[in-house]
Amino acid sequence: MNPLYNELETALGYRFCDRALLARALTRLAAAKEDGRGDGSAMDGLATLGDAAIDVVVLEHLIAGGMESKGELSLTKMNMVNMTVLRRLAESFGLHRYVTWGKGERSQEIWRSGRVLAECMEAVCGAAYLDGGMGAVQRILVHLGFFL
Repeated sequence: MNPLYNELETALGYRFCDRALLARALTRLAAAKEDGRGDGSAMDGLATLGDAAIDVVVLEHLIAGGMESKGELSLTKMNMVNMTVLRRLAESFGLHRYVTWGKGERSQEIWRSGRVLAECMEAVCGAAYLDGGMGAVQRILVHLGFFL
């Protein structure tokens, strides 16, 4: 396993029981294909799962804070959870340094563009959900200062 995983886990405030999930969350599809691995070894599915898990954690936080209106919940969640916010969160601890990029992605520094780094953050949260449930996702978001 990558020796940088300990450093990443410290930055996240969460230790993975199954580091294979973390490795998958940090592997771009282009890199997996270049290595001759299938789609199931890349982050894409975990990013979709992470997106949903982040939404649930945020909604739980808002409801626990007393928000009850469906419209207010939806609007507040939409403002809190978007690609810009998730990208900034990923940039706050240098997530791009831990991701396995495809050769073209690395040469173009693709993580500097819009949604790519946000999707990586979602994938990490998806892996954390599979590894430790909703509490793991919440722990990461709290540790990274998402709710401040």
